[in-house]
Amino acid sequence: MDTPAIACEGLGKRFGGKTALDHLDLSVPPGTVHGLLGPNGAGKTTVVRVLATLLHPDSGQARVAGFDVARQSAQVRARIGLAGQNAAVDEILSGRQNLVMFGRLCHLPAGAARRRAGELLSQFGLSEAEDKPVRQYSGGMRRRLDLAASFIVAPCVLFLDEPTAGLDPRGRNEVWQMIRALAVGGTTVLLTTQYLEEADRLADAITVIAAGRVIAEGTPDALKTLAGGDRIDITVREASDLAAAARLLRTRLGADVRVNREDRELSIPVTDRLAALTRIIGALHEQDITAEDITVRRPTLDDAFLHLTGFPDSTVPATEAATP
Repeated sequence: MDTPAIACEGLGKRFGGKTALDHLDLSVPPGTVHGLLGPNGAGKTTVVRVLATLLHPDSGQARVAGFDVARQSAQVRARIGLAGQNAAVDEILSGRQNLVMFGRLCHLPAGAARRRAGELLSQFGLSEAEDKPVRQYSGGMRRRLDLAASFIVAPCVLFLDEPTAGLDPRGRNEVWQMIRALAVGGTTVLLTTQYLEEADRLADAITVIAAGRVIAEGTPDALKTLAGGDRIDITVREASDLAAAARLLRTRLGADVRVNREDRELSIPVTDRLAALTRIIGALHEQDITAEDITVRRPTLDDAFLHLTGFPDSTVPATEAATP
């Protein structure tokens, strides 16, 4: 079995009287995208900072690319890239000038920095805008430039902390394409995000944390099953048919039927959604009950998140509001 690209055992970190990480375990195989989800204040950014050697853990161990983040921080930094929540590029300089500057800061000779800048501009689809000031770039282009800067030293492991925060849908799609391409090229990506659709689309596996602890982990599909199975939602045309439709479907399907009188809606859990859909349509037709809308609803990562944490990702529990 391959050695994990990222491995944490019992990781702990406190800030004054607040526990940010509480015996956190994490294992990420090489060449994968791993999502790290949790409410605001759950400790996601603290995990990234510890793994990127920007914070020293108070307890436990963490290894990145085979090196201990506390005892071998220089070796870790030589093998990682980090893109934070805000693009760290200079808006006055051009894209090329930014990358050359980052290359020089990474101690590349001037010629090597210029060559590496050219390679990255091409790889990240920025060649046509390489001489434009960054202030003229779109949000998606700035984030791609920020990602390119984190690749000056071709990292084995890339940490992305909220990489698409504040971007419009087009900008997010541009960044998603680059993340997929990086993973295909063998880079291990640890991704923190508040966009659950982003984690669903990109991550091979996901770890959910709350109050600095791991509360669930698995593939996106596995986590979705924790929120329950498929459901079929039916909106009847006439409110007077609601009770009769509920009795009918309870009898025919042998399942619990939730009734929402205000919206004239019935919701039924199903296992074989296609077979159940056929039976529902047939039963309603036999009893002359007209359905305005029938929707097959599969569990989403949002459902799983709410099931696991008990509150939306944008909500900060009072007990965690001060946790980095």
